[in-house]
Amino acid sequence: MRVLITGASSGIGRDMARILASQGYELILVARDVNKLNQISEELKEKNEIKVETISMDLSSENNCKELYKKVRDIDILINNAAFGDCGNFTKTSLNKELNMIHTNIIAYHILTKLYLIDMKAQGSGKILNVASIAGFLPGPLMATYYATKAYIVKLSEGIREELKKEKSNVQISILCPGPVNTNFNHVANVKFHIREANSMKVAKYAIKKMQQGKFYIVPGLDVKIAKLGAKIVPTPIISKITYLVQKRKIG
Repeated sequence: MRVLITGASSGIGRDMARILASQGYELILVARDVNKLNQISEELKEKNEIKVETISMDLSSENNCKELYKKVRDIDILINNAAFGDCGNFTKTSLNKELNMIHTNIIAYHILTKLYLIDMKAQGSGKILNVASIAGFLPGPLMATYYATKAYIVKLSEGIREELKKEKSNVQISILCPGPVNTNFNHVANVKFHIREANSMKVAKYAIKKMQQGKFYIVPGLDVKIAKLGAKIVPTPIISKITYLVQKRKIG
């Protein structure tokens, strides 16, 4: 079986690649950093007798997303993981960085999900795992754009899920919604978390296990599950105030 993973050169994407490689899956790994891609590819080939293909590509480009689809067909699992964030007051953060974030976190997910979902529905099988965040259920002062991108992924996936259910399709879609994870995300987003960060490999193992079990909402950690529940029952203005205070502590 073939798995396409974006954002596969580090963090959760890299660790999911390691887990799936140990299970014998054939992998197509996509990221911008060719050196890191080559490193993880060599590691996986050395430890597992599997085929690993690497593609160095910037998925903030719509054309690149479409070219990736043309280049890689007949996959069994799509894992949309490439994403990044930024932190700061909305009027002071970089517009160009935010537009790049929207293209990477939203448009790339949208294009790849749509194109591969059409194929999966036609063949009557397949799985899509969209890596979202607990941020997708919360307002995000001081990380407004990032939270909004993850909310888009949550709502898009929820809508697709219901369509698949009504069609009685065998295709499965899932969303991974972790809290803070100890990855390179923190450096790119210019944040320093003052709360416990989850271990990337543990999150990846949980995500793969639950995806293979057919779960839709994949929420690792009791504290994150509580946060998701709180987002449902606590009024939004209160959640916004709490989130603002938490985010304020991140800005270094």
